Amino acid sequence: MSDVTFQNTELPDFLELKNVTQRYPDGNVVIENMNLLIEDEPNIGEFVVILGMSGCGKSTVLRYFSGLQKPTSGEVLVYGKPRVDGDAISMVFQQYSSPHFYTVLTNVMLPLIFKGVPKKEAKERAMEIIKAVGLEGHENKYAQYPRLSGGQLQRVAIARSLIANPKMILMDEPFGALDIYIRSGMQLMLMDIWQRLQSTVVFVTHDVSEAVFLGRHVYLMGGKPAKLIEKVDINLPYPRTIATKRTPQFTRLVGDIEDLVLTKHSVG
Repeated sequence: MSDVTFQNTELPDFLELKNVTQRYPDGNVVIENMNLLIEDEPNIGEFVVILGMSGCGKSTVLRYFSGLQKPTSGEVLVYGKPRVDGDAISMVFQQYSSPHFYTVLTNVMLPLIFKGVPKKEAKERAMEIIKAVGLEGHENKYAQYPRLSGGQLQRVAIARSLIANPKMILMDEPFGALDIYIRSGMQLMLMDIWQRLQSTVVFVTHDVSEAVFLGRHVYLMGGKPAKLIEKVDINLPYPRTIATKRTPQFTRLVGDIEDLVLTKHSVG
């Protein structure tokens, strides 16, 4: 099973893994000699989806970039340089990750407060992001269920991630726990934010339909030890709407990727 080959172009490098291997003390090798290059597309940004079955190592890749985990061997590069602890790259998880004893506003302000930004400026900038994710009017509520719905709690996490680094967003199955109605709305909101900010988004999911709907490029991850084994370019026009999911092209792409998942035995 061959690894996807990446060609470094003249576009700016954002995130890169070079020959990364993850080996645990019990001898289990989860990822082996994995390579990934994500470049920035000027005036567009990038939306990469890493798709694979549960347990294949998708979340581990995001943890490398966020700094939450270091590989056993290989390099993790951010903007073409080795990742250091000071790189501000936050991550949105499937589980609600906002401190429940803070209000929405304080939660979103936290990255700026930690950087030493004056409180007045931090508040103003936080309110801009809160408006962008549709939480205006909820800023003084505590970030806890049921005061906020599951979708609203994920919006808090997205807002906090955006204010920490609006050019780079890592998302680990952030909509997996939401019902289909809220999930669809969150997908549309995320695409709107991505297009307006021209961010680079790296989104992990095991849902083929979600991967096709959101991504510009989908990387299929699988095997044991895991690698990126296929790249699929999603040539669906933006802006995408719910109607996009009803088109023959969308249905065909979902079917093609499902076939790849099965034929390449990506469940490992």
